Amino acid sequence: LQPILEEGLSPVLKVVFTQTLYFPFTEVIVFTMILPYLDNPKKAKVTMLCATGLSGINLIITMLINVSVLGVDLTARSQYPLLSTIESIQVANFLERLDVFFMLALIITIFFKICVLFYAAVIGTAHLFKVKSPSQLSYPLGLIVLFLSITIASNLQEHNYEGLKVAMRVIHIPLLGIVPLFLLLVAFIKNRKKHGKNTLN
Repeated sequence: LQPILEEGLSPVLKVVFTQTLYFPFTEVIVFTMILPYLDNPKKAKVTMLCATGLSGINLIITMLINVSVLGVDLTARSQYPLLSTIESIQVANFLERLDVFFMLALIITIFFKICVLFYAAVIGTAHLFKVKSPSQLSYPLGLIVLFLSITIASNLQEHNYEGLKVAMRVIHIPLLGIVPLFLLLVAFIKNRKKHGKNTLN
């Protein structure tokens, strides 16, 4: 694990502002589509902040374990370093081949993630086009997602390139960085004007 920050802080900041900041932390914005439909949004905000913080700690611990077990070079080159770490577990020639549990956990978490993203997409589309029953959009949007999942990338390398290069510039930075900041600024100005009018009245 040492030396820490051998090349200074600039490589860390580069990764933060080009990758980590937009994925996975800005995906929390998706939950803002769900917050208005909750009974107690204030508790949800605290829960969301705590979950984001715990996720960050979990990522740090996972990366520390990966670097400790695999080393820096293998961790950097590996497509799924945690899977490689789990594959290397062997206890008394009995406790091994735990990668099955990793893949099972990965499939379950991806399923829940897709459900949340799809739910937010359905609600957002229904709100945008003023559809009274959002459930009517489930099948059309589901077919679109299915079609795009087949056609966007034909292999893992293409998927990684499009996800880290194309989608980062075209989708993540504008939609998860610029647009939310712009909406926050607009909401701040509107609330300030509203507060000013109430003060005058």
